[in-house]
Amino acid sequence: MILYTVYILYSKKDKNLYVGCTLDVEKRVIHHNKGNVLSTRERRPLVLIHSEKHVKADAFQRERFLKSLWGAREKNKIKQRYLNNVGLG
Repeated sequence: MILYTVYILYSKKDKNLYVGCTLDVEKRVIHHNKGNVLSTRERRPLVLIHSEKHVKADAFQRERFLKSLWGAREKNKIKQRYLNNVGLG
């Protein structure tokens, strides 16, 4: 079974989050931080703060949810947990 990773990146520059979905999260984070992803190029450096694995259909549904207004509360909880863990919260 092939699993996709839904991931959340934290921008150290603008303090905002980016949500994505990929088969290879490590490689994707490298692409983001090298500036190869247009939507995050000006927001580097980026840190992976959350990831979860799902089958393809569920992964893309979860990504859409996290990008929605309803998912904002959950994303903010994840962000606050990360900031607390690194002593910035």
